[in-house]
Amino acid sequence: MTEQEVYARLTGIFHDVFDDAELEVRPELTAADVAEWDSLSHVRLILSVEREFQTRFPVTEIANLRNVGEFVALIRRRA
Repeated sequence: MTEQEVYARLTGIFHDVFDDAELEVRPELTAADVAEWDSLSHVRLILSVEREFQTRFPVTEIANLRNVGEFVALIRRRA
């Protein structure tokens, strides 16, 4: 799966979880950049991504992510 394919699929998930169709999903995006990104939406995001990509992420891997670019790299390794 290419990086572009992952971003395309993630964009729909981000728009749904954060209820913001204008949100631009880019590598440097972090929780600090999205006002609605709190602990509950973070859990919803992870669960939605796991469902979409049919994988499970260990908590230790998720906890160490610094931005969406690192999340995309993790998805590509696991999917």
